[in-house]
Amino acid sequence: MNKPFKFKQFTIEQDRCAMKVGTDGVLLGAWTSVGHNPFNILDIGAGTGILSLMLAQRSNAEQIEAIEIDDDAFEQCAENFENSPWNDRLFCFHASLLEYMEAVDEKFDLIICNPPFYSEDYKSTDKARNLARFSDAMPMEHIVFAVINFLSENGKFAIVLPYKMEKEFIEEASLIGLFPNRILRVKGNPKSEIKRSLIEFSYTETNTEISELIIETDRHNYTDDYINLTKDFYLKM
Repeated sequence: MNKPFKFKQFTIEQDRCAMKVGTDGVLLGAWTSVGHNPFNILDIGAGTGILSLMLAQRSNAEQIEAIEIDDDAFEQCAENFENSPWNDRLFCFHASLLEYMEAVDEKFDLIICNPPFYSEDYKSTDKARNLARFSDAMPMEHIVFAVINFLSENGKFAIVLPYKMEKEFIEEASLIGLFPNRILRVKGNPKSEIKRSLIEFSYTETNTEISELIIETDRHNYTDDYINLTKDFYLKM
């Protein structure tokens, strides 16, 4: 698992990050809208830096800022940025979300977040992994609070969550005037239950465009939808 993860245009070193490159991050990085030509992007809880790197590849954003609280993950993220083709546009900050909010007074056209998972029933013995996976480090309210603080008037905010949290998070966001414009519900295979929700919000209320993505028909037989979404990144797609 600690081997570098090679994508078509960049490589992710991940041996010092608790949360490795995973499907959630790749899907979010590939699916999030950049059609509104964001000038600047904020990546909350960057981990390896994968979301920022994918968005650097997909957009012309001049400034992509990533926040990471964990020491090792921060150093690795900064190195991954430095070694990428877009190192002049990528910046990683070693800070908690609240520290960053106190220090930075700026609006962003796109905010993206692959947050810790909020599973009550499972904590591993690995402290760094727990920090990366659990809401202790980044409660929902902090994320929503940060978005209202940082999102520009016509900006978009995209997040990936366990499907069971979709409704609750949408309700929470609606309290501050954020509306779901697009939702992608992800299943591992045609028979499995919906596992993840990718949700994109803005301050504009529209009819929510809801779609479903199935990753594979059976083991390692990927669906056309999944291939089309990720083929600009994965080497073997």
